[in-house]
Amino acid sequence: MSFESDQAARKGALKDGAPTWFGVGAWGLVVGVAMIKAGLSIPQSLGMTFLVYAGSAQLASLPLIAVHAPLWVIFATAVVVNLRFVIFSAILAPHFLHLPWRSRLWLGYLTGDISVGLFLQRLPDFQHASGKLAYLKAVIYPNWAAWQAGSVIGILLGSQIPASWGLGFAGTLAILCVMLPLMLNRAAVAGVVVASIVALLALNFPYKLGLLLAVAAGMSAAMAFEEWLEPWLSRNRSNDE
Repeated sequence: MSFESDQAARKGALKDGAPTWFGVGAWGLVVGVAMIKAGLSIPQSLGMTFLVYAGSAQLASLPLIAVHAPLWVIFATAVVVNLRFVIFSAILAPHFLHLPWRSRLWLGYLTGDISVGLFLQRLPDFQHASGKLAYLKAVIYPNWAAWQAGSVIGILLGSQIPASWGLGFAGTLAILCVMLPLMLNRAAVAGVVVASIVALLALNFPYKLGLLLAVAAGMSAAMAFEEWLEPWLSRNRSNDE
C-alpha cells in the first residue's frame, strides 16, 4: 500500500504506534531502575540508555556487570541478544536503499522491534510507495521518546522505589507487552517456544550463558520453521484440498 501524502503516512503511523507507547515506556522504566539497582551511577545509567538504546541487551548485561563478569562475556551477551537487528536491517534495507548511508545509519539506530513490526504490517512490499520514510520516522521517533522518558524516570527514581513493588515481575509484563504483537506468524511463535524451553533448561548456567543459548536456539528454530516446515505444511495442505 502507499499513502496519498507524507502527512497521511505520519497520521497512520501515530495511530498505529500510539497503543504501544505505554508498554515501551513501562519497559524503559524497569530498565532504568535496573541500571541503578545494578550499581551504575546516574551519569553512567543515562549514558547507557542514550547510547545503547536496546532494552533486552541492557537487561541481559546488567546482571553480568553487577557480578563483575569478564568484559568479553558482557559484550558477547549484548551482541547475541541484538542479533535480531541484523535480520531487521536486512528486511528494511531494500525499502531505503535510495537514502544516503548516514541517514540509513541514523534510522537503523532508532528503529526498534515494534517499529519494524508496524512498518512491515503496513508496507510489506519492496516496491516504491509514497510515504514510506514519513511513516517510519513517525513510528520510531515517538517510540524512542517513550523509551527514553520511561528510562530517565526509572533512573532518577530508582533509589526511591522499594523492592516490594515487584518491579521484576512488572518488567516481565512490560517485555511481554512489547513481544506479543511481534509474533506475527507461526515461525515467530516456534522461535519463542523453543527459546523459552531452552532458557528454562539452562537457567543455572554460569554468567547467564543460558540466555545466549536460548536466543541462538530460538532464532535457529524460527528460521528452520520458515525455511523447511512451513513449505512442507503448505504442500500437505494443498494436497489435502
